[in-house]
Amino acid sequence: MRYKISKPLKAWMNGQRQIRKTLKAVLPLVTPDFVRPAPKRAARPVLREIVDFGSNPGRLRMLEYVPKTQANPRTLVVVLHGCLQTAMQYHLGSGWARLAREKGIVLLYPEQRRQNNSNLCFNWFRPSAVARDRGEVGSIRQMIDSAVRRHRVPKDRIFVHGLSAGAAIASALLVAYPDLFRAGQLVAGMPYGGARDGMTALRVMKSGVEISPPQLGDLVRLVRDGDLSKHPAISIWQGQADRIVNPANGIASLRQWLDVLGLAEEDGRVRTSRHATTTTWVDKNGQILLDYHAVDGLDHGLPIRGTTASRQKSYPYMLEGAISAPHKFYSDFIRFS
Repeated sequence: MRYKISKPLKAWMNGQRQIRKTLKAVLPLVTPDFVRPAPKRAARPVLREIVDFGSNPGRLRMLEYVPKTQANPRTLVVVLHGCLQTAMQYHLGSGWARLAREKGIVLLYPEQRRQNNSNLCFNWFRPSAVARDRGEVGSIRQMIDSAVRRHRVPKDRIFVHGLSAGAAIASALLVAYPDLFRAGQLVAGMPYGGARDGMTALRVMKSGVEISPPQLGDLVRLVRDGDLSKHPAISIWQGQADRIVNPANGIASLRQWLDVLGLAEEDGRVRTSRHATTTTWVDKNGQILLDYHAVDGLDHGLPIRGTTASRQKSYPYMLEGAISAPHKFYSDFIRFS
């Protein structure tokens, strides 16, 4: 049996088809902004893990960030995180990610494993971890060699930056391989050789070292067999309200390097700003040999500028302030070196 569609219904159906056809043609032209697909967000900076970089005596992970466009000359910064941090957290929270992307810097992130330290601290207080070519220091040296070779980084364009336990390991690297680094930045760290076990490390962090500056200098000279011909520039940062690492450790680190470099404390040039007091020692050409930043009101962590910190509040030990330690390291040592 066949059914006839009434003329009114047929006219209505034809009208609906015509409306759909018209809408299909004009809808892309009139779609309001609030229903248009959102633009894709820029991809988060990705860290790539490198596994085959050497024998890895310290059993650390190696991660790196390589920008699409690299600086000329090519530059490598070794970035060492603190306790209770991961490489990715530090990369995103510290401002190094953006700095590396904008300036074309290759970043190398040694990362601690929980099997080595339950709090993810580098074991700066263990002699076996900080000896030249052994332990964690040996692993990091192998990572640097791998990165330099693969990314064709000149030997005079290698820098190191560290926070807290990462700063202590950075100090050990500067002691063990003074000819490897152009400069190092040590934030809220401890003097090299100030502790030899976990219990001593906790005491040093709380109260400072009980070793004189000449004795601290001797610890460096002992490792270098008296050869002090090579000296990377060193920048020491210490928060004056640090509740985890006693600010006395910043002074001890400063005096250790003053003793090693043969510099007089009173010869430093002092400059006071609204956020810090900075003392600088320079060579005859005006190049910075050593500087010390005593940051007012800063607790334990990395000082970063508010524009960065406002987006990174979820990352541990990233502290908003008027100055960014990574940016200052770049402007004073990496950019002009």
